[in-house]
Amino acid sequence: MENNWTKVFSSEDAITAEIIKQSLIENDIPAVVLNQQDSSYKVFGLNNVMVQNENVERAKAHIEADSSNED
Repeated sequence: MENNWTKVFSSEDAITAEIIKQSLIENDIPAVVLNQQDSSYKVFGLNNVMVQNENVERAKAHIEADSSNED
């Protein structure tokens, strides 16, 4: 992955990471999930949601607003 991507969210749960990624994409923030989990033992490692550097602040604000709406 090129150097212009930054992690904005991490989770051991792949589904949660995918939901966050999809939410960002739906709000015009390109995002990908970088799966760093062990292929044999899924309990080791993280799923990182990555966005391009120019979208980091927008992505973090969206994730923060989205998580506060769940409460």
